[in-house]
Amino acid sequence: MVKFIGEYTAKVDDKGRVVFPAALKGRMPADEPMMFVLKKDIFAPCLEMYTYSEWERQSEETKAKLNFFNRDHAEFWREYMRNRAVVEPDGKLGRISIPKKLLESIGVTKEVVFSGCDHKIEIWAKDNFESSGISNEEYISLAGLLSDLR
Repeated sequence: MVKFIGEYTAKVDDKGRVVFPAALKGRMPADEPMMFVLKKDIFAPCLEMYTYSEWERQSEETKAKLNFFNRDHAEFWREYMRNRAVVEPDGKLGRISIPKKLLESIGVTKEVVFSGCDHKIEIWAKDNFESSGISNEEYISLAGLLSDLR
């Protein structure tokens, strides 16, 4: 499994193209296609970017929990699959084209931050990323709550 780490800022052109950071691209295994799935995060104003193989794994795991003869499950799946995009860095500059609808959904104007989050990459509007952090006290409190779960 690919592990993405680090934060990288990039400019978005007027066509929604952005250069995929070389440091993140370098984490991809040579035998795996350079193909990603983008989707809007449920809880935060950012996009989630998964390798295609990770997306397949998560989708199959989610789908296995559903009964498609149940209306709620079928509606959940439909929404789960809505507004997804498959992107591949181009061969010359390593740019990816992010659909305008997805960029608008997270408030991107000029710059984005690619944030490596282990099994996925988050893509944020730069201003939103900078204001999304939590205080050290909140972090310590959450760490305490999570440590009680083990």
